[in-house]
Amino acid sequence: MRYKIIIDSCGELLDEWKKDECFESIPLTLMVGAEQIIDDETFDQAEFINKVAACPECPKSACPSPERYMRAYDCEAEHIYAVTLSSELSGSYNSALLGRDLIMEDHPDKKIHVFNSRSASIGESLIGMKIQECEEAGMSFEEVVSTVEHYIEGQHTFFILENLDTLRKNGRLSKVKALVASALKIKPVMGSTDDGNICQLDQARGMNRALIKLVEQVIEKTPDSAEKVLKDINLEIRSGETIGIIGGTGSAKTSLVNLISRLYDVTDGEILVGGKNCLSNTELILEWSAELK
Repeated sequence: MRYKIIIDSCGELLDEWKKDECFESIPLTLMVGAEQIIDDETFDQAEFINKVAACPECPKSACPSPERYMRAYDCEAEHIYAVTLSSELSGSYNSALLGRDLIMEDHPDKKIHVFNSRSASIGESLIGMKIQECEEAGMSFEEVVSTVEHYIEGQHTFFILENLDTLRKNGRLSKVKALVASALKIKPVMGSTDDGNICQLDQARGMNRALIKLVEQVIEKTPDSAEKVLKDINLEIRSGETIGIIGGTGSAKTSLVNLISRLYDVTDGEILVGGKNCLSNTELILEWSAELK
């Protein structure tokens, strides 16, 4: 086995990874009140959310032990990589480092690198995908580490809080403020700092407006966001026709399909369906919101 990628359970393992010996998930322990829940293959997300909602206390988590990481490192892989939840949010990164140092006392020739994702969830998964891509391309251990660390520096995390219960429970928001914010349907737009901490970027009344704010934040923080991925596209698809879009990797095939289905906004030109101009994603959200009211 040339490489192994270890991701703590805050990251999401793809279905194909779960059957691949090159990948391993290291579970965190979650605590809801007095109950401890292991975040492994038996974890029931819906049940966990219900328990958190019913518990008056804020849920807590415990990172994997250095010994647990050592067991994962103890394998025949030539290159071993660990991807952890942001070091600003958990002790998982330090635990993985300590596990690496301990096992290398007996196996000094092992090549192990621990990546601080400065993110969580899908952010860790994307890093795992990048490591796999580099390894499959035949890069050396040092090249993989350099490439992936640079990739992490360019990552940004964005999300919207659906409710403020957790902030109220952990004391970051008073009960009165939480009640007022919930009554006004205020949704905080959150993001990550450069060092991997969590901060509030904006807020809006209602989920639809919050989604618009989130998109604005993504555009603002995306380098070369003004650079056109697609241009000079003139395409007509007749009713009942089936077409195929062919192109090399990175040629924006998916972007074109997402534009047609209105998952993306067009910056110039227009998309007509049945002779009628499809509104931008933002305008559609506002229009649907008005119709629902």
